[in-house]
Amino acid sequence: MHPMLNIAVRAARNAGKVIIRSFEQLDKVEIESKGSNDFVTSTDTAAEQAIIETIRNSYPDHTIIGEESGVLTGSNDDYQWIIDPLDGTTNFIKGIPHFAVSIALKVKGKLDQAVIFDPIRGELFTASRGKGAQLNNMRIRVKAHKDLSATILATGFPFKHKQHTKAYMAMFTSLFEKTSDMRRAGSAALDLAYVAAGRVDGFFEIGLKPWDTAAGELLVIEAGGLVTDFTGGHNHTQSGNIVASSTRLLKEILKDIRPHLGEALSK
Repeated sequence: MHPMLNIAVRAARNAGKVIIRSFEQLDKVEIESKGSNDFVTSTDTAAEQAIIETIRNSYPDHTIIGEESGVLTGSNDDYQWIIDPLDGTTNFIKGIPHFAVSIALKVKGKLDQAVIFDPIRGELFTASRGKGAQLNNMRIRVKAHKDLSATILATGFPFKHKQHTKAYMAMFTSLFEKTSDMRRAGSAALDLAYVAAGRVDGFFEIGLKPWDTAAGELLVIEAGGLVTDFTGGHNHTQSGNIVASSTRLLKEILKDIRPHLGEALSK
């Protein structure tokens, strides 16, 4: 295992311990609203701190970009850790056991290492640039379908961007009519990890943040898949609009998304 991936795994497991302890005592978890339908808990903050401390112990000069802490600039900005300590906070608050720790490392602007850890199931998804993707040290690959029939797609509703509901529902309807079924589970990080593992065949969502998708993007790519924005370009980090699947299936998904984009979603 790459030394920096090893640290990312250690950090994810440390955060996982914090999350599991809190999940067993949800009545003691403090919840605050960050914005419309956007929540942060004391567990998010404590898990993020556990990750930061683990990374800083080994790499004190690296930059860290956290969902809760913002940008913690280091003296060596060539290395940027992008972390979401608890992806699926709403599930966590409600006692739904589906959430994950997401940690990615960019080196000179390129995704280099990735970890997504599901502390409930003990599932560890990892990827190193050019070295493939693994689930609990076993190689994983995206499913290579030729078309949408018999596929299951994962998605997320635009609950923070309800102005896009009409466009999203048009995309959903168009895709749903051609697929076997759709899933909306509440954690974009795990959705992407599941694409990489071949558990779902593709994923699309509107308005995500880099910490939601950075680790999952590398997992999908290293598992033989492709990640783009809604136009098939590479602006998803800025726009937050993301599609992930096998190369051939992604073209089919985009065919059903493009007619419903409008100006706001085509950037």
